[in-house]
Amino acid sequence: AILVQGSILEDRIIRARTMGSGSSVPVAKPTPCAQVAPLACAPPNVDAAPVARMHFQTLEDMTKDDFEVLRAVHDQHLTELPDFLIGMLTSLGEDKAYPICRRAHSIQAATRAMRDGRDEEYIVVCLLHDLGEALGPLNHGEVIAAILRPFINEANHFMLLHHPLFQTYFYGSNVGVDPNGRDAHRKSPHFEHTAEFCKLYDEVSFDPNYPNEPLETFVPMVRRVLSKKWVPPNSSNT
Repeated sequence: AILVQGSILEDRIIRARTMGSGSSVPVAKPTPCAQVAPLACAPPNVDAAPVARMHFQTLEDMTKDDFEVLRAVHDQHLTELPDFLIGMLTSLGEDKAYPICRRAHSIQAATRAMRDGRDEEYIVVCLLHDLGEALGPLNHGEVIAAILRPFINEANHFMLLHHPLFQTYFYGSNVGVDPNGRDAHRKSPHFEHTAEFCKLYDEVSFDPNYPNEPLETFVPMVRRVLSKKWVPPNSSNT
């Protein structure tokens, strides 16, 4: 069972890397998830200059030249991060067990937030809030909160981190789960921010008849919110 689960996870990661943005995805009206084509990623740049290599055998031997190569590698990863996350989101369209697939659920949450006039960061957080479920079934809020922490404010980070617990408020009493677990965070300045997200955008966004925006609407927002240069680890960012 462990091997099978591992292969599924590996397949999801590989497909996330190969699903980006580029082709048109018309979703002007509700569309079954299986009928929504994935966004195509751009072809590889075969003319790109070869990547320089670092030459140390231990980190104590790293030179300034090595460090500049390291910086370039991380900057490239940051450039590719939006497409990688969009690919992960696209892969959630394969869901069969939910009322609507998690891809449509995520887009619906973002669509509702956008139509309510929320800012781009908030909309992107809505779009990506459940991406951690495949990698962290026990702590998916922590997973996506950790990935997006360098790009978002403290309130939205708290919201991502704790939204799974806050969601139990709506269904817990139906299934034998404590619906008031969120009360442990009631003194947080971000309690109401998180409760509002769950009420207005997360728990209601399983409606198969809601007219979602196409995913392409949100791709430029993801790119803008995740636009950042790499900085070395330091006491203020770790």
